[in-house]
Amino acid sequence: MSQKTNVLKVLALVVLSVGITTSSFAKEKVYKLKLATTWGTSASPLIDAAKNMAKYANEMSNGRLSIKVDSSNKHKSPFGVFDMVKGGQYDIAHSTSYFWKGKDINTLPFTTMPFGMTAPEQYAWFYHGGGLNLMQKAYKKHGMLSFPGGNTGVQMGGWFRKEINSVEDLKGLKMRIPGFAGEIMAKHGVLVTNIAPGELYTSLERGTIDALEWVGPSMDITMGFHKIAPYYYTGWHEPGAETQFLVNIKKMNKLPKDLQKILTLSMKLAAFDMYTQNYHMSALAWDKMLKEYPGIKVKSLPKEVMHSLKKVNDELLAKITKDNPFVKEILDSQNAYMKKAREWTKISDYLYIKDNL
Repeated sequence: MSQKTNVLKVLALVVLSVGITTSSFAKEKVYKLKLATTWGTSASPLIDAAKNMAKYANEMSNGRLSIKVDSSNKHKSPFGVFDMVKGGQYDIAHSTSYFWKGKDINTLPFTTMPFGMTAPEQYAWFYHGGGLNLMQKAYKKHGMLSFPGGNTGVQMGGWFRKEINSVEDLKGLKMRIPGFAGEIMAKHGVLVTNIAPGELYTSLERGTIDALEWVGPSMDITMGFHKIAPYYYTGWHEPGAETQFLVNIKKMNKLPKDLQKILTLSMKLAAFDMYTQNYHMSALAWDKMLKEYPGIKVKSLPKEVMHSLKKVNDELLAKITKDNPFVKEILDSQNAYMKKAREWTKISDYLYIKDNL
C-alpha cells in the first residue's frame, strides 16, 4: 500500500470522526427556558441584560440552552415576575431585589442601600465578601436562586423644579421616589408618590409633582426631564443599584451540571456588560444634555439636609433590624465590608479623581 493511500485513509477517518462528533452534538437535548423581565422592550440597558444573557447561554452551550425572553410588554405584569418564577410559570426573571420588600423584607438590601456601597465595592462583597451566599439564603425559602444582574452605578438624586436649600424646603414637596429612600423622604414631610413611568414627564410638566428620581443620564435623557426641571441633584439613596436574575431552583437542578455552570457564567457576563453599557450610555447622554441644555444646574443637597437624611435612615434601619434578625445579619455584613473597602476606595478612586480635576 502506497504512502499516499495511507494518508488518504487517515484523512477519511478524520473527516468521518468529525462528522460523527458534529452529528452527536446536533442530536443532544435542547433545554428550553422562559425568562420574564420587569422591563419593557425599550428600557435599555436593563432589557439588554436579559437578552445578552440568553444569547451567551445559547452560544456557550452550542445551542443546548435556549432561553426565550419575554418583556413586560408581553406578559403584562412587570412586578409579578417574582411570583411567576416562584410558581414555575417562568423559569428565570430579570428584575430588582428591593421590589420584593413587601413580600420579604430580607430581599431589600441586595439592590442597594442609602449611603451604602458603590458598584465596585458591592460586587466585591457579592463575590468575595459573602454577599452571594447571603442572597441565596434569603431566596431559598421562596424556591429561587438570585444572582447579580447588572448595576446602574450611582443613581442621581433627581430632577427638581426648585432649588433645595434647607430641610424646610422638603416639607410639602411632591416627589416620585420609590423604596426605602421614599420612606426617608416621607419622614421629612415629602409627599411621596409612585407614578407610572409613562406619566412622569406630563406630571412634572403640569406640576402634579415637583421633583422626581429616575436613574441617571443613560435612562433620564429619553424621558426629557431636563427640559422642565433645571436642578439635577447628586445621589445619596442608590449608590450602586444592582438588578438581579431570579432562577427557579427546581428548574436549575434539572439542568445538567455543565449547563448549570454555563447559565451561571452567562448571568455574570451579562451583568458586567450591563454595568459597562450603562456607564457608556450615561457618558454620552450627559455630554448631549450639557450641549443642548447648558442651563442644567448640578447640585448637591446641603450638609444640613444630608445630615438629616442620614439620621432618619439610621433610625429606620434600627427599627427594621430590631424586628428582623436576618436583615441585621445582611446589613452588618455589608457595613463591615464597606468599612474595609471604603478605605481603599478613598485612597484610590476618590483621591485620583480629586487630585486630577
